[in-house]
Amino acid sequence: MAWKRYGVALLMALLVAVFMVGCGNNEEASGTETDSGSGGDEAQETVKVGVLASLTGALEAYGDQTKKGFELGIDFATDGTGEVAGKKIEIIYEDTETDPKVARQKALKLLEEDKVDFLVGSSSSGDTLAVTPLAEEYEKIMVVEPAVADSITGSEFNEYIFRTGRNSSQDAVAGAAAIAKEGVKIVTLAPDNSFGRDGVAAFATAAKDLGADIVHEEYADPAATDFTANIQKIINSKPDYLFVIWAGANSPWNQIADMKVQEQGIKISTGAPDIAALATMKPLVGMEGFTVYYHDLPDNEVNDWLVEEHKKRFDGEVPDLFTPGGMSAAISIVEALKQSEGDTDSAKLIETMEGMSFESPKGTMTFRAEDHQAMQSLYAITLEEKDGFDYPVPVLKRVLTPEETEPPILNQ
Repeated sequence: MAWKRYGVALLMALLVAVFMVGCGNNEEASGTETDSGSGGDEAQETVKVGVLASLTGALEAYGDQTKKGFELGIDFATDGTGEVAGKKIEIIYEDTETDPKVARQKALKLLEEDKVDFLVGSSSSGDTLAVTPLAEEYEKIMVVEPAVADSITGSEFNEYIFRTGRNSSQDAVAGAAAIAKEGVKIVTLAPDNSFGRDGVAAFATAAKDLGADIVHEEYADPAATDFTANIQKIINSKPDYLFVIWAGANSPWNQIADMKVQEQGIKISTGAPDIAALATMKPLVGMEGFTVYYHDLPDNEVNDWLVEEHKKRFDGEVPDLFTPGGMSAAISIVEALKQSEGDTDSAKLIETMEGMSFESPKGTMTFRAEDHQAMQSLYAITLEEKDGFDYPVPVLKRVLTPEETEPPILNQ
């Protein structure tokens, strides 16, 4: 998903960037199988992983980034062999087209025709919620990445779901920590869908706990191109802060600038997006907020490998916002198979994965036993100008630890 779980004079567009590995365009469109192993005996046992992602359409960047990160993660976790516990890992991609009906159809294809052992995905919360019941019906583990709706590991939870992606509540804690305090008045703006409403609900709870007052919640059509009416309601509410949750190729940023929201004394706060969108955020230099990931914020060996390997493979480009999420999903599957000695029985895997810790580009992640949500770090940042960069750079204020960002358990 992503991630969230924001802005001025900008087109923030997607909270993601485009990353792809292993398949050509024809393979992406058709869901052709990609073997990330190293070949060998055709009789060798195979573990099949079906990855659902938005490989085309408005959230294409989510899917491409997950795809690239996932394949890097398989390479890292298997030392480049593409094998675990003596079994080859085979990855099959399917394009959900960011349509829940299509996502369900593609998931059924993976489960019934391809006979996958794991599902991974997907790029939107709507797509993911359409598929998670199938994981339970077919008794297959689904690793959710990067969809963020709280309901995935909350009201719609089932025991076959494990999420490496952060959820809306984890984003909310980070976002609230940046601006909320006693007496502060905040308005929120978000898309009118499960991603937006779950995000606002979680943020409002966290902000109120810190003493802030949520004076208005504004929701816009996720496909809207004109936000004039929404922004006018925000201005009329006279808040101290506007906290924005948005994802998609469309965004309200240009109109927020055109309607001079900041000039009316309303400060903007948001999560820092992918690098491409950061380039449009120069008017927000000095903004305090949070981010899911920026490549030089984590300090660990896994992230060092990711950054170095990414540069090698992709013409010097650094990994972007959701690349580490795809990598984390892959690492978690390999780690579970190592611990189960290659056993893909779901009951065995559930027992193995509940409470399981593993190393990721964001440090140690742990699947909480109660709801299978990965506890993980996020980053409190400021946006600063730096020589040699054509975008404001997220500079670390402090790491928000897994203990600090631990969300409430919502599936009980």
